[in-house]
Amino acid sequence: MSTTSASHHSHAKRDARIRRRKVLTYVLLGLGLLITAAPFLWMALSAFKTEQELSASPPRWIPREWTLDNFRTLLDLLDAPLYFFNSTVVAVCVTLCNLLFCSMLGYALAKLNFAGKKLVFGIVMAALMVPGNLMLMPKFVMMSKLGLIDTFAALILPFAAGAFGVFLMRQFMSAVPDELLEAARVDGAREWYIFWRIVIPQVKPALATLSIFVFLGSWNNFLWPLVATNDADKYTLPVALATFATDPTKADGSNGVLMAGAFLVVLPVLVVFIVLQRFFTQSIATAGLK
Repeated sequence: MSTTSASHHSHAKRDARIRRRKVLTYVLLGLGLLITAAPFLWMALSAFKTEQELSASPPRWIPREWTLDNFRTLLDLLDAPLYFFNSTVVAVCVTLCNLLFCSMLGYALAKLNFAGKKLVFGIVMAALMVPGNLMLMPKFVMMSKLGLIDTFAALILPFAAGAFGVFLMRQFMSAVPDELLEAARVDGAREWYIFWRIVIPQVKPALATLSIFVFLGSWNNFLWPLVATNDADKYTLPVALATFATDPTKADGSNGVLMAGAFLVVLPVLVVFIVLQRFFTQSIATAGLK
């Protein structure tokens, strides 16, 4: 009887420790979420505040008087639809190019045998180690020699494929069974058919993950569009908003208008992530099982 009581007591102590660990884990995760999300929430809520509430002390998180005046002012002073269109064209084209080219090279490195395969993979890995800003000047010189400065091509072509995307697709495609591909080849399937109809459906989570990262990076890219474009009509939204913020004749120190502009910049990225988050989560889970 005493042995049974001791066993129950030990189980109760273990369950209590597990509960305390869970509570501590949730508290730490909640604090991390709060620290991460607080700046975004402040920005999003401030976009709907009046100037009086923005300058109120102590500051208030939730607006007492919700207003769209900041967005109206932004649209009156800044050609936001044009810059939104520019950013959308550039980000979508860069994302589609990366999905195509990175998946093709990733497939070649994962499933095909050709001379120089290890060398190509080594170059891809080396490219991952090179800081992006270091390539700014070579890219500019190349686009200038090609006469593409102040064009959408200058904003798209330098980022049409990336080393990270190639590496990511190569790793996921390596997990596709070789027997499946060999069976298709025996049946007379060509390599292009195998790539599109057999391999690509197997790596949809990786494609969704790559889409999120590439779209996010392209949409938020500021330095290269600033360098590669002199014509204001070719500005992307981050560049146009930064130029607007430093122009005293337009922004006029209005924090609410700037918050509204920042909200418009972030909104499409949130939409893309919400749409693709299921595949993104699936890709992380799949990677953990390999």
